[in-house]
Amino acid sequence: MYTNLLVATDGSKLSERAVMHAIGLAGKLGARVTAFYAAPDYPEPVYSEGIIYEMMSKKDYAALAAADAEAILSKIAKKAEAAGVKCETRHALSRAPWEAILSAAKKYKCDAIVMGSHGRGGLAALFLGSETQKVLAHSKLPVIVAR
Repeated sequence: MYTNLLVATDGSKLSERAVMHAIGLAGKLGARVTAFYAAPDYPEPVYSEGIIYEMMSKKDYAALAAADAEAILSKIAKKAEAAGVKCETRHALSRAPWEAILSAAKKYKCDAIVMGSHGRGGLAALFLGSETQKVLAHSKLPVIVAR
């Protein structure tokens, strides 16, 4: 059925449920997992009174984002290894994480996406939306949402 599950994570407890679901499902199916983290893109410089303020260089920011991704993704790789599931880890910088998730699924030839839902309801869900809702709306692949 599935041979490569992309599990999207932001490092939260809710995405941890998605990770465990993906690893469990992959183990039962004999599939592999591609763990993916979309880090926020480099923040725009702040302009004030004709002066441009940059918090850090783009190179330093990319290194910091890569270190954050490694910290999050290495835990997933260890859990997958302990469960006997093959796991690759990938990350990207993106202004729109949902787009990065869909691109990663295509790039790494995944046949399903597993991710958590932040469980917003009512007006918050209507006005704020979520990355999960955007992936669900735009994905051509099956999306498994862990709650």
